[in-house]
Amino acid sequence: MLKLSRVGETPVLTPRKDIPWEKDAVLNCAAIYHNHKFHLLYRAVAHNPGDPNRSSIGYAWSENGVDFQRLEEPVLLPGTCPEESQGVEDPRVVKIGDEFYMLYTAYDGRATQIALAISEDMIHWRREGVILSNLEFGNNKDASLFPEKIGGRWCMMHRPEPNIYLAYSDDMHTWSDHVCIMKQAFEWESAKIGGGAQPIKTDKGWLLVYHGVDNEMRYRLGIALLDLHDPSKVIKRQPEWILQAEKGWEVEGDVNNVVFSCGAILLGEDIWVYYGGADTVIGLAKGNVMEFLEA
Repeated sequence: MLKLSRVGETPVLTPRKDIPWEKDAVLNCAAIYHNHKFHLLYRAVAHNPGDPNRSSIGYAWSENGVDFQRLEEPVLLPGTCPEESQGVEDPRVVKIGDEFYMLYTAYDGRATQIALAISEDMIHWRREGVILSNLEFGNNKDASLFPEKIGGRWCMMHRPEPNIYLAYSDDMHTWSDHVCIMKQAFEWESAKIGGGAQPIKTDKGWLLVYHGVDNEMRYRLGIALLDLHDPSKVIKRQPEWILQAEKGWEVEGDVNNVVFSCGAILLGEDIWVYYGGADTVIGLAKGNVMEFLEA
């Protein structure tokens, strides 16, 4: 059975109080290992009078995965179009060819929709707009691309509450063949589940770190394995959670009792899971995936 262990007793990223756009919270980051460096695209929040909970996306990098440097300015700002007027949230990034593809939540203060941006360097992003609106499924979140085509088409994970769906596309803009692949199955995810980190390819299948929420609104992380050739098929799913809120900075914050991941990195047999703690800071936990894959 896989259980993640925290790396250190403190978060790896906390808000910079002197930076206006991230002074109140940093959370829910995409994670990519590229050119021997760890890269995070993180959600940053500023609470201001009359304009609470405005989210931007910042960029951080590290040589060792623990000690990060950050840009002074965000790489993606809200307000450039009506759909994103209040925030750009919860990025998940995959590398396809020589480019990085980010799915994120566009928030206008009422509706949440899925948007796409593309970059060659993870700093300069080209917005492609909303690719999955709220008209078909209502408010939607927790979306990530798979990093390669499956059956000749692009595949996306998304979450119309309360379950995890897949969708398919020829061009990444028009999505169809939506299918529910995972529903709540255990007590710790009785209220809802949703995608966590981007799907990670292994010899055994697509590794999926996801989140579950119980009826008392406590968030935990779980793990599942999807079929390589048909990810709508769930090969296995661990009944026990792999991480729950226990540290003070996970238990108390903007939203209490939350561990929430948008990005993970597989190095050898170890999975590095970066996660938001209480919607306020970013933590890191690790575990040996063989404990799950070979169980």
